[in-house]
Amino acid sequence: MYPTHITHYLEATLAMQPDRIAVYDGDRTVTFQQLYEQVLYEASRISQKLGGRTGQVVGVFLPKTLEAVVADLAILYSGNAYMNLDVKYPGQRMQAILKQAGPALLITGEKGCPQAGDIPCLALEGEQYSPLAGKERQAVLALREGCIDTDLLCLINTSGSTGIPKAVALNHRSFIDFTEAVVAAGLVGEKEIVASLSPAVFDIFSFELCMLMAKGSTLVLVPESFAAFPVRLLELMARRHVTFLFWVPTIMVNIANAGLLEQIALPDLRMVWFAGEVFPTAKFNYWRRLLPQVTFANFYGPIEITLDCLFHVVERELRDDEPIPIGRPFRNTAVLVLDEADAPVTKVGEEGELCVRGSSLALGYYNNPEKTAAAFVQNPLNHAYPEYIYRTGDIVAWNEYGELVFRGRKDTLIKHMGYRIELAEIEHVAVNTLKIAPNCCALYDAGAKRIVLVYEAPSPLSEKELRQKLGEALPRYMVPSVYRHVPEMPRNTNGKIDRLALREEMLTHEERA
Repeated sequence: MYPTHITHYLEATLAMQPDRIAVYDGDRTVTFQQLYEQVLYEASRISQKLGGRTGQVVGVFLPKTLEAVVADLAILYSGNAYMNLDVKYPGQRMQAILKQAGPALLITGEKGCPQAGDIPCLALEGEQYSPLAGKERQAVLALREGCIDTDLLCLINTSGSTGIPKAVALNHRSFIDFTEAVVAAGLVGEKEIVASLSPAVFDIFSFELCMLMAKGSTLVLVPESFAAFPVRLLELMARRHVTFLFWVPTIMVNIANAGLLEQIALPDLRMVWFAGEVFPTAKFNYWRRLLPQVTFANFYGPIEITLDCLFHVVERELRDDEPIPIGRPFRNTAVLVLDEADAPVTKVGEEGELCVRGSSLALGYYNNPEKTAAAFVQNPLNHAYPEYIYRTGDIVAWNEYGELVFRGRKDTLIKHMGYRIELAEIEHVAVNTLKIAPNCCALYDAGAKRIVLVYEAPSPLSEKELRQKLGEALPRYMVPSVYRHVPEMPRNTNGKIDRLALREEMLTHEERA
């Protein structure tokens, strides 16, 4: 029988391996028993601060450390939902997120959160905790018993076209469903050692917490700086005997480009998942050739579908110019490929929009009914009863093997450096917030993997100043790396900025360069 609350997994794991290391954080380690006791202690403090209320959103303003793991699990044990925040977010963006989500409490370090305002804060006590006993312990464990599997588990913020990030609301059922699905597919083993590289604000990190609880996986928290020094990253993996990865391809491409797998052996690695953006097949083939003992799986799915809804285990040889399929649906998830008339697409090579239905769907966008209603819509193939699907905006096609292949985006939503970015948000901030120019258009150069900002102005502006201004309002991964000046934006027949013309001009400019 499946649990109704994600933390029920942890007790079963704890009974089997209390002394196994649960988390490596630099030179610090914590066993499952130690982690459990600290989580219950902090859950009690959180509950007291909230007056015993459950079903609340609790923000976590901590760097990705052991304390962040404790905070997330403690919030869940208190019967509430967590929302991880990036401590490096610009102040303006942080304020927008907090205003949109309205958390009841913020878990912080000793210095608190500068943007907290009237939101109460609670600093973790870290290693100063005392194990709970007797009635206190029973009271904490009772907090989650009133919860059901459709209750909120976490909020994950994603880019929004109005300049205000959207908070995707995910429940326990969808995480439990995904966890059981990947285990049933043989994609997660017992007692994996996971190189946890993704930021805490990513859905990947939330799933790594599920692996810790459900399968007794050990998390090796990789310092953020190691992404820029892949040699140190691989050395850490070898030293900790890492068996499992779930990464976005960007860092894997960098490792392939530097030929590092020929220099540092990873004999313990057995399973590699990748998701979030297209993995160039030539670079993937390098990994597969150098690590023949590893099973590689390509995952696909926007956060609105709780991590991923499609997967493809690579078993056949792929040409360097052949796209890696995104595969087939997980158990208990169904996909629809619809043409512009909402008719099913079934022929090989024919393109359509990928839509998804099932319990993997998010609850919607938190405190945003309009955006929710626009994205989660009635299944056009079902007129008998209410059934929601999520329209991904991704264009896919079936190949000759009966697998789905990603072809591109329907709109301006992109995946860059593993982050999902709404290009319209960059434009909104540039024009309306910073007033850099009367008109701006953000484009994505997928081949070079860079964001290009085209701006309208009488004369060129200082690129250094543009970067600085945008860097103060946007996360680093959203700041354009290329700037193009135009005296006047091209317009199409309905008066809108002609993105196609700008894109063609951008490509022509690159060819001339």
